Amino acid sequence: MLSLRPVARIQPLLCFCLGLGLAAGSAQSAEVWKCQVGKEIKYSDQPCQSQGEPMRARQLQGNVVDTTSRILPSKDAAASERADMAAPPTATLASICPSEAELAAMETRASSITLEPEAKAFMQDEIRRARQCRKGQGRYSAADWEISRRSQAAQSNLSGAADARRRAEDMHSAADPFEGDRIAQQRTKQREQEQALRLKGPTAPLPIRPPAASQTAK
Repeated sequence: MLSLRPVARIQPLLCFCLGLGLAAGSAQSAEVWKCQVGKEIKYSDQPCQSQGEPMRARQLQGNVVDTTSRILPSKDAAASERADMAAPPTATLASICPSEAELAAMETRASSITLEPEAKAFMQDEIRRARQCRKGQGRYSAADWEISRRSQAAQSNLSGAADARRRAEDMHSAADPFEGDRIAQQRTKQREQEQALRLKGPTAPLPIRPPAASQTAK
């Protein structure tokens, strides 16, 4: 009577080998494609219509992150990136400057015979600064030139003309570094002149000489 024990040991091993063979054949017959559709990545069992690549067998293992493949950017994305790199930088906002008509009015006020010498010199400086602005020097706003207009109007007032000039000069120094250096040099020179006058002291009036005797006799 034959023993059945060897057959019982061979049967599970045979089933296991058959299962491995079927799994390998299934993996080889099912091909998965990784496709780029717009900005999304989709998987399909058919070849991609636009851009993509077939996935290798080891990339189909579960719980494995694909770090070896890299989806190339689409033609549209590459073209957009090149356009952004070639685009010129955003232009800065232009300064707000007085018009030619306003410059003509400033020149008329600067020629007034009622202005003090300091006020007349300030008006000439404002005309020069306005022309520099129109040539692109400095960065001025509408509020800056409103300060200049109020300072020009104050030159007819002897009590507030000097303070108005200083406010306008401070505005120009902030808007135009080159003009700021010029104003700083002018102020330094003015302080040196004032200090020299203080050290010199007040000038004594000249004495009045009496008329000569010969002139009195006549």
